[in-house]
Order: sequence, then structure tokens, then C-alpha cells
Amino acid sequence: MADPKGFMTTPRQDWPRRPAGERVRDWDEVYVPGALLPIISEQADRCMDCGVPFCHEACPLGNLIPEWNDLVSRADWRAASDRLHATNNFPEFTGRLCPAPCEAGCVLAINQPAVTIKNVEVAIADRAWADGLTPPRPPDRLSGRTVAVIGSGPTGLAAAQQLTRAGHTVAVYEKDDRIGGLMRYGIPEFKMEKRHLERRIKQMRAEGTKFRTSTTIGRDVMADDLRTRYDAVVIATGATEWRELHVPGRELTGIQQAMEYLPLANRVCEGDLERSPMSAAGKHVVIVGGGDTGADCLGTAIREGAASVTQLDIYAQPGAERDEDTDPWPTYPKVYRLSAAHEEARDLGTAPAADADARLFAASTLRFTGDESGHVRALHLVEVDEKRRPVEGTARALPADLVLLALGFSGPDRDDGLIEQLGLALEPRGTIARDADFATNVPGVFAAGDAARGQSLIVWAIAEGRAVAAAVDRALTGSSQLPAPIGPYDRPMTV
Repeated sequence: MADPKGFMTTPRQDWPRRPAGERVRDWDEVYVPGALLPIISEQADRCMDCGVPFCHEACPLGNLIPEWNDLVSRADWRAASDRLHATNNFPEFTGRLCPAPCEAGCVLAINQPAVTIKNVEVAIADRAWADGLTPPRPPDRLSGRTVAVIGSGPTGLAAAQQLTRAGHTVAVYEKDDRIGGLMRYGIPEFKMEKRHLERRIKQMRAEGTKFRTSTTIGRDVMADDLRTRYDAVVIATGATEWRELHVPGRELTGIQQAMEYLPLANRVCEGDLERSPMSAAGKHVVIVGGGDTGADCLGTAIREGAASVTQLDIYAQPGAERDEDTDPWPTYPKVYRLSAAHEEARDLGTAPAADADARLFAASTLRFTGDESGHVRALHLVEVDEKRRPVEGTARALPADLVLLALGFSGPDRDDGLIEQLGLALEPRGTIARDADFATNVPGVFAAGDAARGQSLIVWAIAEGRAVAAAVDRALTGSSQLPAPIGPYDRPMTV
């Protein structure tokens, strides 16, 4: 604890964002380049080095947060990087994409703004890359065992890196043409530039991990064939089965799933397309769904030049402060948050029909109507009460040339035949069933991440990847030195 009074004398200061009017003209990350390092040492000094650091419990990775806060405050970047990477394979991902449940669990957050844990994390990761502190770590010797990992999202990549470093020969199979899963084609460039992803992939290749892109297991390679070629198989395909909106008019053209829309914008950034065929340019856009995916659609539509963008959230607008009765510390509270995309919408006035930040809260979609050619032109909605019952006299229509459904995901995609070919047992909610060792009902086949857990956060995905790697290593060799931060039945802290 470098400064025992830091939390009393230093106010919280977050990584500043570029002005909204500037950043929406490009696809670069929203933050001011170089503005984090000058403030981060004092921010790390705000950590109280608690006797019982609840930030550990709030983070499924078990990040050693007080330790690397202290090291950053002393400018010992090498040691801070070592402590950070001891529990997290990809801190530059989580430092940009995670909603930071660790900050909700910060003891300081009981009555003050929490330590900027997420900012300290990304500062360490970026400094480590800049200073050459993250070299490849290939194994000293090979085990002679082989593992196939299906899916290259954060779970698959974490599992592959851990197993490769343990000495196993690992091949990652990805159905898309590039590695990264939803981090590649679901997360917009302005939230995480893909150079961070490319850097890790290069590191993993140097360590010995093999990558097979444009390969769908169940179609291009039969699942049984893969199983016979490898000693173990890890299924980390994610939960990509999107939820539908069953209302009249859903069949109209111009109504798209968010994960049909976002990948095309990302392909423009990758240089594959000059313009997205679903571009929001000049269109009135309505996004149905109030979560992070909806906010990603919002920021993307603004950058594409939409005429207006409105986001519907079926929940009531949360308050600015934690409700100690329903969301007591250290659980993750339901409070009003202003993402970069909502800040842009507010500052640029993109949704005249909505509140200041483009969101309409407590709003439910009734139906869609279209023109003579069968294209959507309006979304009809109604306000709802706390039990989602329509409020009389509140029905109205919004102009809509493009509607994006961002309603979440229910489980792994079953169209490729992987689940059926292997004969995998499923949970009632559609996720892959597994036991306490991450093993499925099929010998030698393990399941991890959103495909088995259900839709979750990136920190849980990486924790699952690290944990399943330990389970596979143990199954192949009889024991394992790999860390297992969580079990398959662990869940976030709740009331």
C-alpha cells in the first residue's frame, strides 16, 4: 500500500474519452491515446489493500488486484505484469470489454467511487506489450497428447494457451475466416481495436498453438472424425443461438438480428467490404434490447451515418445509486450507466423521439408495419409497468427503416450438427450438459464457456477456459499444475 491515505485524498479519475463529435467520424477506440498512463499511478494509490479484498470474489478470475495496484503505484511494471498475467491470459481484452464486477465489489465502493481497477488493468497490459514483457512462453517439452479446441472466442483461446503451455499439442478450429469469435466480428472496433487480438494470436502461434480457420466442425470435419484424431476435445463454441421477437410484422425485410448486422460493419473495418450491405446510413434505426449488444449496434449505426437511432429497453430506467435492499454491496448493481455509445447519442442528439441518451426505458414492441414492397417502416410500442403490463394510452409508433434485434442468446448453435453427431446431452435451457470436471456425457469431450454456462461476461469466459484446461490436463496426465479459478457450477454473487 504505497499511499495509506490515497483513497481519501485522490478522487476517482477515469480514462478520458475523445469528444463524441470527433470519435464518431472514425472507428478507432473511443479513449484519448496516451491519456491513461499519466493518471494511473495515483489512481492505483486509491486501493486500500483491504484485509479481505472483495474485488477478488467479484472477479471469477481471482485477479490479484491489490497486489498489482501497489506495484503500479510504485511504477514496477514488470512485477505488475507478472501478477496480472498470473490469473488472466488476456488482460488487454478484459480491460476494454469487461463491465468490471470487481469495481462493484471494491470495498471503497461502499460509500465512495470505486478504484479504477479496469483502467489499471489495461494500463498494465498495454505497458507490458510496449516494454516487451509478454514474450511467447512455449513449453519446455511436449507431452505427446493432442487436444482440439472448437471455437476461438475468449474461452477457446484461454483453454488453448493454457494447454499449449502445459506441453500438449493444441489445434483451435474456427468456423469463421479469422480467429477471435465474437471478439473479432461481434465487438466493434471502437470498443477494442483488433490489433490487440492479432498480437495475442501471434504470441500463441509462437508458443505452438495451431489454428484452423474456415472450418466448421460437423460440416467441413465430422465430429466423430475429430474425436478419433485427438486425445481430448474442448467445445467452446459460445452461445450464438439468438433470441427472437415474435410479434406481428416480424417477416418484413429490414428487421435483422444484431449478430447479422455487427459482423458486416466489422468486415468493413477489416477491409473485406467497402460498405456494409446493412449499413444504417440515412436510415431511421430502432434497436430492440437494452444490453451491451444493443449499445454496440447504437455506436455502429451512429458511425455509419444513421438519420436517427433509438434503443428500446423493456426495463425501467435504473437509479443513479445502488439500491441496498435489492443490490447490496458487493453484488453488481443495477444502476444507470452511460456507455460511450450512449454518450455519443446524447451529445449528438441522434434520437429525438427518445430520452437524452437514445434509450426508451420500460418500452415493449407491439408490432411492425411496412410499405407496399414489404419493407419495415414503423415500430409500434407501448410503455409497460414493473410487471411488463402495457400502460393504457401510451402506445405510439417510431419511424423505422432498419430494426436491430439485440435480445441476447439462448445457447449454442445447433445448425452445424456438432451436438447431434457427438450425441451430447443438453440442459433444459439448451446449453451443453457437463459434470464437475467440465466433462460431457461423451468420453474425452469437454465443454466450457457460454456453450455450457450460458450467455455471460468475458471474465467468466476466460475463467472457464483456464478451468477447463486444468480439467483436460488432469484427465490426460493424471494431475495438473494449471490453475482452475472456477468450477462449472459457480455463479456470480447475488442476493
